[in-house]
This record gives sequence, structure tokens and C-alpha cells, in this order.
Amino acid sequence: MKCPFCGDLNTQVTDTRENEEGDVVRRRRRCVCCDKRFTTYERIDLKMPTIIKRNGARVEFEHAKLEASLRLALRKRPVSPNDVVQAIERIERQLLSCGVPEISSERVGEWVMEELKRLDKVAYVRFASVYRNFAAVDEFSDLIREVQQPRPRRRRAAKPTETGNDLFSA
Repeated sequence: MKCPFCGDLNTQVTDTRENEEGDVVRRRRRCVCCDKRFTTYERIDLKMPTIIKRNGARVEFEHAKLEASLRLALRKRPVSPNDVVQAIERIERQLLSCGVPEISSERVGEWVMEELKRLDKVAYVRFASVYRNFAAVDEFSDLIREVQQPRPRRRRAAKPTETGNDLFSA
């Protein structure tokens, strides 16, 4: 490893530690020539597929863009930040495991909608209404009906008995 201070290639590792998740290795190094110390980090370098946008343009996958989309849809919704991080990780794992060099933005958008549907129905409707670019109110209504769960039937309250055996009779 080249020393960032003097440029010498002769450095020694003085300490090595992994982070809690085990996906990053931190190394403290010392330059033999100038005796200065510095830190390096080792990470797995996985290549995410290129995203093919609707207009045919090809762009690199951006973690920050995915996170911003989810956070915007979930704005002011009762979803924990940890749940958002896990959703992003699931989407990124799908991207890595699909095994293709390029993938359509529509497919990624569908994965985002699946995660939002799991996390929060209102956020799902927000995202889907923008993502699918609804042209009519009927499309919006159909989406809302899709996410609505049938409400359980209410039981009728039991009428107090007229025999005077209930708790509130005098």
C-alpha cells in the first residue's frame, strides 16, 4: 500500500479490525520510510447492474437516489429508519442477485413498490401514483381499492338485560 504522505510503497499493517456486520475491514498502517500512520478500509466491490431508463438512457445505479425515493414516499409516515434501511438492502440484494448487467428502471420501480406496500400502504399509494403517472382518477381509485383490506365486521353491542342482573343496575 502506497503511503499517502511520502509515496513510499513500504508500509506495515499495525492493526486489523472488522466492523460488526463483517463486510468492512479497517487496517491501521505505518509507513516504514516516514513513520506516519494512516487508515485504509477494505470493502467488497460488487458491480450493480446499469439502469435502463424509460427513455432508453443508461445510468449507473445510485444508492442515494433509491434511498431518497423511499424516504420521500415515507415522509411523515410511522416507519422506522431501520425498516427503510432493510428495504433498501433487500432491493439492492435483488439487483445483485438478478445476475444481469442491465435492468429496466420499471423493474426496480416494481421492487420499490413491493417494499413500500409491505412497509406502509399510504407511502405505496404515494409512490405508485407518481411512478405510474396516472392519467385518470379511476386509476388512482383502483390502486386504493387494491391496497385496502376488508374491514372486519363490527359486532353489535349486547343490550343490557332487563332483569336487573347487569353491573350498572341499581
